[in-house]
Amino acid sequence: MKTLYRDASSLVLPGEAFGQLEVIENGAFLVEDGKISWVGDTSAAPDADEQVSLAGRSVIPGFVDSHAHLIFAGDRSEEFSYRMAGQPYKSGGINTTVRDTRAATDEELRTNARELVEEFRASGITHFEIKSGYGLDTESELRSLRIAREFTEDVTFLGAHVVPSGVEREQYIAEIIGPMLAGAVEYAKWIDVFCDQGAFSLEESRAVLEAGIAAGLKPRMHSNQLGNQGGIQLGVEFGCASIDHCTHLSEDDINSLAGSNTVVTLVPGAEFSTKSKYPDAGRLVAAGITVAIATDCNPGSSFTTSMPFCIAIAVREMGLSPDEALWAATRGGARALQNEKGSLAIGADADFVVLDAPNHIHLAYRPGVQLVEQTYVAGQKVYER
Repeated sequence: MKTLYRDASSLVLPGEAFGQLEVIENGAFLVEDGKISWVGDTSAAPDADEQVSLAGRSVIPGFVDSHAHLIFAGDRSEEFSYRMAGQPYKSGGINTTVRDTRAATDEELRTNARELVEEFRASGITHFEIKSGYGLDTESELRSLRIAREFTEDVTFLGAHVVPSGVEREQYIAEIIGPMLAGAVEYAKWIDVFCDQGAFSLEESRAVLEAGIAAGLKPRMHSNQLGNQGGIQLGVEFGCASIDHCTHLSEDDINSLAGSNTVVTLVPGAEFSTKSKYPDAGRLVAAGITVAIATDCNPGSSFTTSMPFCIAIAVREMGLSPDEALWAATRGGARALQNEKGSLAIGADADFVVLDAPNHIHLAYRPGVQLVEQTYVAGQKVYER
């Protein structure tokens, strides 16, 4: 079955270089067996079994969210309210979600995750990662990973989120790199650690990453959100696919990242929701560092599923252009997960989004407006407004 989508006001094709977009006006593309098989001007479109007119709407690749925490229970709105009144964000609030997550049934966790995935689709996200990290004991972490694997192949073991209440640090780290990790490899692709003030030290993070890599998992990190204890150099040393947050960066950090293949994943929703300083994405781009944008969807510090919202913040507050922000939310996320998604090139998965707008700039130009009209995964419609 060949389906031609035609008459797009703009068809956006991210290039391989950061921020590079090719825009085809009056664009069209052919979907065959869930893949893109032709792209070009509508006037030159090939024959197809079915034709769909986009009637002047724009089309972009589906967003790729490389940082999300969807397996949890409970609510931390009161904590958010306190922060808005001036109480600073601390990583220890995670233990509140740990308590609620442990108490929830499998079906409650699964239902909550399913609802959040539906919100992802409505915001144009077609591929996403899910982390554990709200179980923080072997049984609960493995349960979280097992449920996460029902929704995505990009599952991340984040037992090293924080040390749970009432447990000695050394005892907990031994559990992470022992029975927890041994069970995690059945479900997870990635190993992650929150290397930051109030979470895990440089030495502890090294032990977690070494153990995870030895077990066959690929490394990524949370780092430099709350301070700078040298996590960037550690992440680059281990060849992390992505280091996420990166709010506090020194010149040495920038130089280390610039000489590596590590992606910096920025999570605008976290700074918004914690009243924190926004990272300077323009500084990263100027140094030639690949940047991704992710939602960091979680109940404590970034409870959003909206990639357009994150794009708007990145443009308004972080120094990215609309083109760069779109690239970061598509190809950037794919780079952070080391896959080829976030593209509309020939041969790519037909993961795309139809916007009720003449071009992608409206994602930042019209913040808070539901512009995503349809979302497709492998050529199948998974959302319609």
